[in-house]
Amino acid sequence: MSLAAAAFATAFPGLSVEEAFALREGRAWRHFAGNDPARFAPLLAVADLDAHLRTDAARSPRVSMADEAREGSAGVPEHEFTLPDGRVDLPRLLGRFDAGASLVVSQFHETHPPLQRFCRGLEKLFLHAVQANIYLTPPGAQGFRTHYDTHDVLVLQLEGAKRWRVWDGERVERPTRRTPWPGAMEPLGEPHLLVLQPGDALYIPRGVMHDAATQGERSLHVTVGLLEASWAQAIRLLVDAAELDDAALRESVPSWRIGEADLAPALAAKLARLSGPAQAERLANLLLEGLARDRQPLPGRGLFAPLPAGPLALADGMHHLLARAPDGSATLHWAGGALPLDAAQAAEVERLAEGAEPADAALAERLWRLGLLEPLDAPPATAP
Repeated sequence: MSLAAAAFATAFPGLSVEEAFALREGRAWRHFAGNDPARFAPLLAVADLDAHLRTDAARSPRVSMADEAREGSAGVPEHEFTLPDGRVDLPRLLGRFDAGASLVVSQFHETHPPLQRFCRGLEKLFLHAVQANIYLTPPGAQGFRTHYDTHDVLVLQLEGAKRWRVWDGERVERPTRRTPWPGAMEPLGEPHLLVLQPGDALYIPRGVMHDAATQGERSLHVTVGLLEASWAQAIRLLVDAAELDDAALRESVPSWRIGEADLAPALAAKLARLSGPAQAERLANLLLEGLARDRQPLPGRGLFAPLPAGPLALADGMHHLLARAPDGSATLHWAGGALPLDAAQAAEVERLAEGAEPADAALAERLWRLGLLEPLDAPPATAP
């Protein structure tokens, strides 16, 4: 089973891929009741957090704490649970936890392999970045106050029970990280009340207000952040790329004519240069190149690994993009950079994408050394 298939089966049981895509394209939250309390157990346990907190990697701001009972911000000041250099002061952190503060470990997928494989599988499916933040809440406590997120989230309940309140609709329509939080915002209407038990999941689109509290026992859940780009973000990416090779977009805006000339025709002409099929394809490539470049690579080889005999395939854990040129040549984009390929090499990479016996030994050796290949008959890559 591929990383994408395994992660999807874990995250969205009972849905087809098309149904999951439709869920992402809508604005409704959804509760997935689990029939297996141990469904998410392979992803994480409290023992994994205990082990992490005893390493030098446990530092602020990745490790933080929150307590709804505090006046003002729910965030616990770092000096109350860290050393001056940012490392966790574990005895004081444990004391704050015992007193009711929730533990938050952000982007734990970057250091915990089971979550890393799970997030990579969802990235392969949705073609955008995915992260995993951990929330461990002590008995009878609430970490964060009522709020909305600026990206879609999928909450996975691992241990204990947590009471959630979720409101229908978006309090702020389609918010992003650039959308100012107005402060002291109250939800509209009455909340839906539900209790997540181990094995349950909850999908909440961005902009939907919610809060959560433990139900008399400790609670461990993973919030999977689905970091989709907004159209505004994508267009900014396209403008930045087009500026490099389009002199018309680098022309000066005649601000000295403001008041006597209408800028609308010139603006329309510039925007037209960013539209059409070629620019749409360019935008798609920019988004996929960014995913391949920005996410941590998971190569198909280890430290001591000669090129294996037999059929090979492109490594399932590596994001990559094969950008074809009109003459048949291509550029293979991945986390380590970009590899130019002639037409024959590009065709060979396309063969290897489906799994094949290498026909170009030199190219296969190079791709293997870069971590871009793995044996076709290797043990299945699984995302718990």
